[in-house]
Amino acid sequence: MLTPAIDLSNLGTTVGSTTSTNSNNATDPQASQDRFLKLLVAQINNQDPLNPMDNAQMTTQMAQINTVSGIQELNATLKGMADQMSATQTLQGASLIGREALIDGKELSFEGNVGKGALSLPSSASKVYVDIIGVNGAVLDTVDMGARSAGQHGFEWNTGAINPASIGSFAVRASQGAEVISATPLSRVRVASVGMSNGAMNLQLANGRTVPYDQARAFM
Repeated sequence: MLTPAIDLSNLGTTVGSTTSTNSNNATDPQASQDRFLKLLVAQINNQDPLNPMDNAQMTTQMAQINTVSGIQELNATLKGMADQMSATQTLQGASLIGREALIDGKELSFEGNVGKGALSLPSSASKVYVDIIGVNGAVLDTVDMGARSAGQHGFEWNTGAINPASIGSFAVRASQGAEVISATPLSRVRVASVGMSNGAMNLQLANGRTVPYDQARAFM
């Protein structure tokens, strides 16, 4: 009686579950090759002498097991690289603790009576002003930053006699001569801690927010 050709589509899982209780064998290339050779020998021993398996079929099956083994080795290599990258990212993240992250937002962060923020300019501006806006929408004060080049810039503002609790946000006005420059306001918040979630780094900020690492435009 002719034994059916070996099906390699589930060689690493179905066969592994019936021949070993060790889950690592399912992805071990050497173990897969051993199982294949045992099945191949069994197939040859039980083939129909009047209708033996031809060389082309055997060569095809050998090529298939080599492909399966190569894929398993590649997966193991990629997993090792991913683990290394994750460990490296965690070490790099630890160096960010205590630094200030620049993220999209219009809120000031405070250290005592000093409010901190930042902005991003797409091009140079001859005049840059930051308006401090109260919770009622009124402009409480204005910071004159003078001329600034393209890029990100931080600023600090002393509240003076103004209660920080009455401050709602800030807005940026920038221009180059008569041309208005569209500036992006950035919140400047200290990084309290870092963590990993689903392989991605998150930043826990001093204001209680948690943001993905890729949302930080820069660090100061």
